[in-house]
Amino acid sequence: MESWDLIIIGAGPAGLTAGLYGVRSGLKTLVIEEKIPGGAAADAPLIENYPGFPSVSGQELVAKMVEHCEKFKVPIKQFEKVVGMKLTGEKKLIQTEQGEYEASAVIIASGCNRRELNVPGESEFRGKGVSYCAVCDGAFFKGKSVLVVGGGNSAAISAIYLSNIASEVKLAHRRERLRAEEAYVRELLERKVEILWNTEVKEIRGDTRVRSVLLFNNKTGETKEVKIDGIFVQVGEVPNSQPAREAGVAVDAGGFIIVDSRQRTNIPGVYAAGDVTATPVKQVGVAVGQGIIAAMEAFGHIKKPYYYPG
Repeated sequence: MESWDLIIIGAGPAGLTAGLYGVRSGLKTLVIEEKIPGGAAADAPLIENYPGFPSVSGQELVAKMVEHCEKFKVPIKQFEKVVGMKLTGEKKLIQTEQGEYEASAVIIASGCNRRELNVPGESEFRGKGVSYCAVCDGAFFKGKSVLVVGGGNSAAISAIYLSNIASEVKLAHRRERLRAEEAYVRELLERKVEILWNTEVKEIRGDTRVRSVLLFNNKTGETKEVKIDGIFVQVGEVPNSQPAREAGVAVDAGGFIIVDSRQRTNIPGVYAAGDVTATPVKQVGVAVGQGIIAAMEAFGHIKKPYYYPG
C-alpha cells in the first residue's frame, strides 16, 4: 500500500490547485483522477469571468493549470477510479480500481456529472444528436439546427458558442427568466438566439439520430413538435459524492458535501472543495479558492504549525 501525506480525489480546478499547494507546502501529495485532468471546466466553450483571462476556453485554462502542476512535479494518477474509502481513522484509506493508498488527510474534489433530462429518447439518441458538451460535439452540427436546454451560465455559454457553428440556435428554459449572468443574456440576444420561455422538453424523437423534440409550454399548456438536428442538455449537475457518502461524509439533500468556512467536512482530516461541495456558486474561481483553503487546512492538520488554529 502506498503511503502519502495528502491524497486529493479529482483533478479539476479545485483538485489541481490543492495539489499544487500541497506539494509547495512540502506535503507528499497525490492527485487521483478517474478520467483526465480538467473536470467540467475543460468542457466550457468560453470562460470570461476568471480574473486575468478576459476570454479563454476551458481547455486552455485547464491546460495552463496542468502545466503549472507539472512544473512543480505534482503526481497525478489518471484513469483511476475511486471505489471505496475508509476515512474515520488517523490514517485514511483510499481504494481504487488499481490499488490501495493511505494518507493522513484527504481532499475530495470529485466534481459533478451533467444532470440528464430523463425524457423518452434521451438515452436512445445519446451520441446521435443528444450531447452534454458543446465544445466536445459542436463541430458535428456545423450549418445545422440545434436546441440548448437550460437557464444558467452553462446553457447560455453553450448557446453562444454554438451560434458560431450552427445555422440556428434555440434555447429552451422552463421559467420566464434565465439564471445566467446579464452579460451572457445580452450576448444571446445580440447573436439572435431564440429563447423559448416556460418551455420543457417532453420527448426527443428521431430515427437513426435526432430529428425533432416535443416541447411543452408550461404557461399556455401548448405542446408542439420542433425539428432540430441536435440537442445540448445543460440543466445542472449531480455531485460525484457517493464513495464519500458511503464512508460517512455528511451531504445535503442534493448529495453535495457539507463543508465549513475552512473546507472541513464532519470527519477530521477530510476536506472537500469545488463543485462537489454545497457551495451555491459553481465557478472556476470558487473552486480554485476552495482548493487553496483545503490544502492549507490539510497542511495544518498534518504538520500542526504553531499558528494553526486546530
